[in-house]
Amino acid sequence: MKFRFPVVIIDEDFRSENISGSGIRDLAAAIEKEGSEVVGLTSYGDLTAFAQQASRASCFIISVDDEEFDSGESEDLSDAVLNNIRDFIHEVRKRNAEIPIFLYGETRTSRHVTNDILRELHGFIHMFEDTAEFVARHIIREAKKYLESLAPPFFNALMGYASDSSYSWHCPGHSGGVAFLKSPVGQMFHQFFGENMLRADVCNAVEELGQLLDHTGPVSDSEQSAARIFGADHLFFVTNGTSTSNKVVWHSTVAPGDIVVVDRNCHKSILHSIIMCGAIPVFLMPTRNHYGIIGPIPKSEFDPETIRRKIEEHPFARNAANKKPRVLTITQSTYDGILYNVETIKSMLGDNIDTLHFDEAWLPHAAFHSFYNHMHAIGGTEPRPRSEDTLVFATQSTHKLLAGLSQASQILVQDAKNRKLDTYRFNESYLMHSSTSPQYAIIASCDVAAAMMEPPGGTALVEESLYEAIDFRRAMVKVEKEFGDNDWWFKVWGPQKWDAEGLGDRDAWVIHEDDTWHGFGEIESGFNMLDPIKATIITPGLNIHGEFDEHGIPAAIVSKYLAEHGIIIEKTGLYSFFIMFTIGITKGRWNSMVTELQQFKDDFDNNLPLWRVMPEFVAKHPQYQRVGLRDLCHQLHDIYRKFNVAKITTEMYLSKIEPSMLPADAWSKMAHREVERVSIDELQGRTTAMLVTPYPPGIPLLIPGERFNDTIVDYLKFVREFNAAFPGFETDCHGLVREHIDGKDEYFIDCVKEPA
Repeated sequence: MKFRFPVVIIDEDFRSENISGSGIRDLAAAIEKEGSEVVGLTSYGDLTAFAQQASRASCFIISVDDEEFDSGESEDLSDAVLNNIRDFIHEVRKRNAEIPIFLYGETRTSRHVTNDILRELHGFIHMFEDTAEFVARHIIREAKKYLESLAPPFFNALMGYASDSSYSWHCPGHSGGVAFLKSPVGQMFHQFFGENMLRADVCNAVEELGQLLDHTGPVSDSEQSAARIFGADHLFFVTNGTSTSNKVVWHSTVAPGDIVVVDRNCHKSILHSIIMCGAIPVFLMPTRNHYGIIGPIPKSEFDPETIRRKIEEHPFARNAANKKPRVLTITQSTYDGILYNVETIKSMLGDNIDTLHFDEAWLPHAAFHSFYNHMHAIGGTEPRPRSEDTLVFATQSTHKLLAGLSQASQILVQDAKNRKLDTYRFNESYLMHSSTSPQYAIIASCDVAAAMMEPPGGTALVEESLYEAIDFRRAMVKVEKEFGDNDWWFKVWGPQKWDAEGLGDRDAWVIHEDDTWHGFGEIESGFNMLDPIKATIITPGLNIHGEFDEHGIPAAIVSKYLAEHGIIIEKTGLYSFFIMFTIGITKGRWNSMVTELQQFKDDFDNNLPLWRVMPEFVAKHPQYQRVGLRDLCHQLHDIYRKFNVAKITTEMYLSKIEPSMLPADAWSKMAHREVERVSIDELQGRTTAMLVTPYPPGIPLLIPGERFNDTIVDYLKFVREFNAAFPGFETDCHGLVREHIDGKDEYFIDCVKEPA
């Protein structure tokens, strides 16, 4: 299988008509004759930018005789020259410890180069002493050894199988893509995705690729390699996303009637697990601010005595046969980037919990940089202590912030001192939730995503994400200063004292008890930190206390505006929207964000008509044809003020929720059709049979078996009025059923039937 990894030559004489230029071009021609591509450059310019090309090259060949390195007045290399070479090699090695680097000279030899440089080289070439052909073969041999070492085990085996051209008699039925060639639309599909992807789409009958379901062969080799890279005792690839990873962990641990301790703002997959396992949930209540940003669970909530008190006060947990919680699940990090000090949680809980589970869907990068020390569950740059008897699980979405394909996920496990994971029993739960026809491209992406994070490359990738995120914040602050105090601009939510050279002081991102910027109330120092790569942009109109300005710019309008200009937002709140600086984000992307926000400001200030600035939106909703951008912002802002929606959306999540039956029992009522559709005007005190999940933020508000209260009903009434007034900006609430009755929309939720 042919890949494009050229040999990169850096020599200022590469195109010169002199003996030096002729010699290096002869070498380049000899390399190309052997079948390798050559890219010849006369300088490397910016060191950092050039060193990033190491991911695209098979080796570097660098001249030490160039005038850009030396004046030529002395046979010895000057300190400046050596420093240039040293800096270049340092930048390459920060990202890639293995790529071959050759120096070559016509007059200089290895005795002119210091040991710290020599130890990083794969060879020193002295021109004109050997034939160009001999030197070329030597270089190509080292380059091939490097390229052959790149692919991790499963990806390597999959490439081998796909390139074997074996006749396939197993599923899938497209037989390596052949079926698509028999249809015009199939031809289109084949051309779009390409031969390799379709040849690599195979079933688990291919023995040479191993088995995901019983973790054998190349799959097992890759999982063990990934476990080493991530610092886990065990690691399992999952091809159905972290929603499934969470369910695997829970079903391996929790049985009907078990008490479980759960972050109230957990992902809905955890709530699905509660239902499926028949567990009794006891919730830890996070903080929130009036921007709708989910804050941390206060440290006091993790106190074993607090958890015992919650159990005794719970109408179902107090009667459980076993009062020791089977699992505690924490969202780490929160959607908006708040992290917990994991070692503090472990030390507080001791062995009072059978199993600790950290849902790190948004945190797979943390193990690879000291910036996150103690702020993630397993592995990292420092040794991690083990509990006596409590297993620690982490579930991670490698597709969210690393380089996995969609649905790529993994389960990490840290054994306790006295208790190790029984992998055979655990795999029964794994089989319960895994497809017997996994997508092998997703498995390969799990494999490659892990291999990419092998230090030093993974550390460099995470550090670049941190730099880009912080530079974006610097750019936003610069723009705000240029506009001045009498004008408006967007703000990036976060601490105020972070700005310094480089990454600045890590402690600036740690929340301290006297900080007020977050709006979460009193937070104990050192327990939480904001991840800089999660950036929440605040739009004008609402302050941290939930007080509305006279005019404002709802974030929903900004998000739709940006979408029409080619920028898609991850999550949109009332007056905030959220972006992530994954390892795939570039300077071009975030600079485009800044320029588009400036364009929005200009269009808003000039109140340009929506047909001009958001033509696709107006085509779908012509009632906005004559409305100006600023006027629309003011209209949405006014209805938000009328309903005081910032406080409603905060208070409804913090309000007292009364469970009237176990979630599994309420779900059983739904399955047995012992439910009825209830209008939102009649919901007060009724028991929901469904998850009720407003978007944003996409966090379940009620779970099956819980009763509606006044605050939640008021919010649903706001949804009804808002959706009627502003089509195209509808507030989505999963579980809320909309039916068109007598010419207008009515809203209902399926509730448990009450006794006649």
